[in-house]
Amino acid sequence: MTKHLLSFGHGFSARALTPLLLDQGFAITGTTRSDDKAKALKATGVTPKIWPGADLREELASATHLLISAAPGADGDPVLNALREDITKHAPNLEWVGYLSTTGVYGDANGDWVDESSPLNPATKRGQMRVAAEADWQSIANLPLHIFRLAGIYGPGRGPFSKVRAGTARRIIKKGQVFSRIHVEDIAQILAASIARPNPGAIYNMCDDDPAPPQDVIAHAAELLGMPLPPEVDFETAEMTPMARSFYAESKRVRNDLIKFELGVKLLFPDYRAGLASLLELERRSGEV
Repeated sequence: MTKHLLSFGHGFSARALTPLLLDQGFAITGTTRSDDKAKALKATGVTPKIWPGADLREELASATHLLISAAPGADGDPVLNALREDITKHAPNLEWVGYLSTTGVYGDANGDWVDESSPLNPATKRGQMRVAAEADWQSIANLPLHIFRLAGIYGPGRGPFSKVRAGTARRIIKKGQVFSRIHVEDIAQILAASIARPNPGAIYNMCDDDPAPPQDVIAHAAELLGMPLPPEVDFETAEMTPMARSFYAESKRVRNDLIKFELGVKLLFPDYRAGLASLLELERRSGEV
């Protein structure tokens, strides 16, 4: 039987996983919201479906794997809201289900370490919705569910270089603030490792080995570019969008031992220095700089 991944919200992280699974002979169906994005997915070997809108009962019936990247809203998880019965009653071949959540479910730890067993105490509405969505997926009996809690995602096209070059980057200073982060290629290899070694009920943190103050990352990006350090700005007086400011409501260091010991993952980019150097080299090879 052909392995078939049905991916809801086939975005940045799922696209990085795509070539790894195609190389293994998977068929991949990915949902998106626009015709333009559907065309782009098709060019990568993914069968696109515009959803909400498309009837996915046939895809669910043949799916061996589900990946859920779609974010929850105030009314809950959009996939379960629309397709709970089809998933629970009409998807008989499921071997693995992956739900992409966030380390925001842990809330603020005042810079201390958290792991998968830490209490869930989100400090933001987004984090609260993720906790509710995780519980909703976990409530489905006999579903081979795996939850992945992602730190801040970066990768090609999603890094600090453009802002540094444009002169708009700032080093926001908030005492004791640290973030964990994860390169999208490491997200892909962790998901592939879990698919190869299913453990229903498992929860994994996805992050690198080096939680760091955000201003250090900006400073290192400027150093790599040979540009002056962006200015320091005090968090309390910084002009920021409410969304950007909300990220600073939480400070924690996230442990990633399980992905190493249980899944055998060796991170491609164990810290932001390795990740940023790789992104810059990729830009140079592609002629973008």
